[in-house]
Amino acid sequence: KMSVVRLVKLRVPAGQAKPGPAIGQALGPLGINMMEFCKGFNAATDSLVPSTPIPVVLTAFSNRTFTFTTKTPPTTWFLKSCAGIDKGAARPGHSTVGSVTLKQIYEIARVKKENDDHLKHLPHESICRSIIGSAWSMGIDVVKDVDNDVDDEDEEEE
Repeated sequence: KMSVVRLVKLRVPAGQAKPGPAIGQALGPLGINMMEFCKGFNAATDSLVPSTPIPVVLTAFSNRTFTFTTKTPPTTWFLKSCAGIDKGAARPGHSTVGSVTLKQIYEIARVKKENDDHLKHLPHESICRSIIGSAWSMGIDVVKDVDNDVDDEDEEEE
């Protein structure tokens, strides 16, 4: 009779899982075939942009078999990509490192809702609000539109 030995959470770059220390330390002690996991993961993330960080939840069983599910990349990764930045602000709320549009927030929410089972039941607006909160806490401004710059209005008044 097989039983669940452990749930392992990993974050692996899409299509780039390779047997190495990072994955080895997680799977080695469980007696799981690393190559098998890497092949399966890379096949599952084949269609994604290479090196996108993908959270994986792997279930290891007592007979050394396993199953895994992939989730969407972290919201912070999406936000950094959209804003074109490498990292969030050192002092969010004091400094701004970039901006994203509401349309981008909406798209991130759509991808998350369509692909992550634990978000399927939530209203789209709630997911958007959560993502906006993440953006603010990273020092990323949320703007209505790229073209709508506040500076344009000031110049006309002078």
